[in-house]
Formats: sequence, C-alpha cells, structure tokens
Amino acid sequence: MRVTLSSTEGKGDARERLLARLLDAFDGTLPSPEVSLREVAARAETSHALLRYHFGSLPGVLAAMLGAQRSRDNEKLFKTARQGTFDDLVMAIWRTYTSPEQLSRVRGFFHVTGLAAYRPEDFREFIDSLDDLTKMLATLAEEEGLAAEEALTTAAVTVAAMRGLLLQEVLTPGTCSEDAVAMILRMSKG
Repeated sequence: MRVTLSSTEGKGDARERLLARLLDAFDGTLPSPEVSLREVAARAETSHALLRYHFGSLPGVLAAMLGAQRSRDNEKLFKTARQGTFDDLVMAIWRTYTSPEQLSRVRGFFHVTGLAAYRPEDFREFIDSLDDLTKMLATLAEEEGLAAEEALTTAAVTVAAMRGLLLQEVLTPGTCSEDAVAMILRMSKG
C-alpha cells in the first residue's frame, strides 16, 4: 500500500501521518538498526522512497519514532510531575524506561544518541528534545525550594546518572536496581 500526497497537503502533515503509521506498525517498539529501510517500509505498508523523502535514512526514521515515543512518555510523566515530588518523578522515569517492553526503545535511544554524537546537524530535533525530562525535574526541584540554577544542575546530574545506569542495564541486564536510583536521589539532596 502506498501513501499518496494530495497537492493540498503540506509536507509536515504527510510526515506526521507517515510517522503515525510507523508507530502503529511497530507497536511501541523501534525497528532494529540492522533492518533495512525497505523492511521498515514493508512493515508499515508504505514505500521506502517516502521514508527516505520524509526522514532521510533509517537513522532518521529511528530518531523520529523515538522522538514521538519519548514525547508520549513525557506527557504521562508530566502528569506524575504535577501530582508528585522530584523523587516521585525520578522513580517514575526509572520504572518507565526499565520495564521489559521498553528495551528496544532504550537500545534505540543509545543507538541514535551515538549517531547524533557524530553528526549533530542531522539529529537536531532529537538533540533538542533531550532536555525535556531535565526541565520537568528542575521545575519540581525549584518548587521544593532549590534556587533556579541549583535546581537545573541537580536535574541535569540526576538525568545523566539515570541515563548512565540505563546504559549499564542495556549492556549488562540485571545489574542496576531501584537502589541505585535511590542513591542518586540521596546524593541529589546533599
């Protein structure tokens, strides 16, 4: 099945529909970086030419899908943030990304991050989205009494530490636990 573009539709609308199709086809996971763009297109019932046009390459597809999935996650986490504390949000983030069904996405995150380190100009949207959780945590830290600069630093260090633990968990499953995250929280309190 091919996606056709009407002359009245904008490129952004078609891209968003194609992205929605990809997200549905992969049901919350990411394609492996070892599959071809043609295989991804076949699973999403579209053409690889459309994927190339809208996303540039398989890494572009992965980055767009990951960005959309992370945005959805962040909406849910934002609800937690409005109802809880800094510590509650940190634990919610950890539980979200260490659940078994998230493994392909967490691996995809580190894959895309690695690619972005070499070609940041190709992954600007993805890179710009990396501070979303930091901003949410910083807001909570400020509400809990930290000065703005200290709140931002505390949030940035907390997110960096969690990402490090997630990488360790991807590389050696079962080595990290909520105890490690609890230690991060204790350290963030001074």
